[in-house]
Amino acid sequence: MIDTAGETDGVASRPLVDEVLSEEQRAEEQRKAEQKAERENTQREIESGNSTLTRREQRRVSAHSRLTALTVFSIIRSEGEEELRRPTSSLWWSGIAAGIGISTSVFAQALLYGALEGSPNRWLVSSLGYAVGFVLVILSRLQLFTENTLSVVLPMLSEPSWGKLGQSARLWAIVLSANFIGTFLTAFFVIVMSTGADGQVAPGVQAMLEVSQHAAHSVGLTALVKAIPAGFFIAALVWMLPSSKGFEIWVILLFTALIAAGGFTHVIAGSTEMFLLVINGQMGILEAFTGYLVPTFAGNVIGGTGLFAMLAYGQIHAEI
Repeated sequence: MIDTAGETDGVASRPLVDEVLSEEQRAEEQRKAEQKAERENTQREIESGNSTLTRREQRRVSAHSRLTALTVFSIIRSEGEEELRRPTSSLWWSGIAAGIGISTSVFAQALLYGALEGSPNRWLVSSLGYAVGFVLVILSRLQLFTENTLSVVLPMLSEPSWGKLGQSARLWAIVLSANFIGTFLTAFFVIVMSTGADGQVAPGVQAMLEVSQHAAHSVGLTALVKAIPAGFFIAALVWMLPSSKGFEIWVILLFTALIAAGGFTHVIAGSTEMFLLVINGQMGILEAFTGYLVPTFAGNVIGGTGLFAMLAYGQIHAEI
């Protein structure tokens, strides 16, 4: 005889499981509806306090109100969702362009560094040039890896799934590889096109090599530790941009110049410096990756995702 009792029990148990899941879903939807209603009631109470104002005055109040943490989170999460759905080719070419663009930071910093020879504030002032590439890349909406340590992680934190994890890993792999190719190509053409028949490089490129040698002093654990604040600052920068309308350049300038002035390490801008040294024969490619790029990558991820993204999500977790 065929024992159909187990099959019958299995069939009977599936509706029970579905019913439990449905109850959990209804409870979750009810919780979200209650939270939304509570926020709407709070907003109405705030608006009722402005009932004596004219419409024009109320518009001015609204225009000068700061974005809430939940609003900022929703903006960045939406941007992250959009980035996760972009075609591979779009991410790839945008990432290469970002790698080329971020190399402007090294060039601008070296330009100031060379011009301020003998000045006691040489390094501090030249750090302002470090912001140029970040302004170019961020305002051009190019794909910079360290920006994505926050934006594409927030969708996964709000709705965790293996699919979201896979999408994030795909984007990270594409953008990081493309950024490295962009910085390598820039470093290659800078060295090749600036080297004279006598084997000497142009003065401006020599300043770039000096700045790169300064960065190369941070290796291994030192590079990792210095990369954590850099990752945190870039993630904080991404978080502040929605609230910085009209002042984006100054926000970018402040935090990226701070990275350079503090001697912190950034994996993409730093890759331009390491590739300059590699192509000029002052460093081996394996040493560049194992000593600087891999530890810096880990530190940027810890600072951007492990610290800032978790803190950003933690402050609004109870509201979503």
